[in-house]
Amino acid sequence: MLTVDDVMTKNPITISPETSVSDAATVMRTNRIGAVPVTKNGKVVGIITETDLLRLLNVDEITDDLWLPSPLEVIELPIREAINWEKTKKALTNISETLVTDIMVTDVLVARPDDEIEAAAAKMLKKKIARLPVVGENDLIVGIVTKSDLIWGMSRQHGAAKGSDTE
Repeated sequence: MLTVDDVMTKNPITISPETSVSDAATVMRTNRIGAVPVTKNGKVVGIITETDLLRLLNVDEITDDLWLPSPLEVIELPIREAINWEKTKKALTNISETLVTDIMVTDVLVARPDDEIEAAAAKMLKKKIARLPVVGENDLIVGIVTKSDLIWGMSRQHGAAKGSDTE
């Protein structure tokens, strides 16, 4: 039976609660990762995901309404758009000054290195999450496990079981 330790990424990238949202986004983009555990003294105190960052944008609902401008609106539209652009720039500036501690999820579900991969998968499915920080002794972070890691592990485990049947 494979354990989380067999499939997790060891020594994951982490950030502190005092990291700016802008810096957190840069860490995710640079490392091509969808989330970063937030740690203090090596212990997981939160997690920030791409979804958390997208929520900051406050995107209005997209409608299917067709809008055709009147002749007066054609003149007014560039003025309105300039005003909206200023509001958008201000919102993005405020976002970049926000700290991770203000938006991170603090009720973080974790796995242990000796958990079986099926147990970790069940946790993820139940809570509809894509990754689990892995904590070891003294609750210090030792890794992170993703859905992809677990799928790889299950396929490896299934292949090993299948191979042993023919021996």
